[in-house]
Amino acid sequence: MKRSPGLLWIAAIAAFYMPATTRAAVSGGDRAFLIEAMQSNVNVIALSTLAVKRAAKPELKDFAQKMITDHKMLQKKLRPFAMAWSVSAPAHLDAAHHDAYRKLQKLRGSAFDKQYIDVTDKDHNDILVAFTHEANVASDPDFKSTVVSEKSVIAAHTNMADDLKSKL
Repeated sequence: MKRSPGLLWIAAIAAFYMPATTRAAVSGGDRAFLIEAMQSNVNVIALSTLAVKRAAKPELKDFAQKMITDHKMLQKKLRPFAMAWSVSAPAHLDAAHHDAYRKLQKLRGSAFDKQYIDVTDKDHNDILVAFTHEANVASDPDFKSTVVSEKSVIAAHTNMADDLKSKL
């Protein structure tokens, strides 16, 4: 059977850029955290997209836009691990955030702002706890490095959300 040199070249490049995780077994904890983090990104992006359109306060719109940008970037950084570990990235809001989204759709002005920041602040505080834990226990070195570096972004988001919540 004749092999195409182009396909071999593509496979070699893909192997080079794939995390070392593809060559080793992934722990159940790393996999569970990856799914949780990716779902959190989907939730934050969807709620923040609505906030960019509906928020009354300009600083809340700016915060929401930052959440969209940063969480899309985080999702992009997690994608190679999902591919390597055969984890399907969530595509939709989870049930609790679907309900929160529907409630937010009915609100306007300061009521919207307060509800959005309440949900987003709680989410960031919760996911920061998860990132902190995973940074200490991740078994895959490449994944751990990503978690540790992105934990600081999540911590900054949490501080921003805490601050905005206190001002509303």
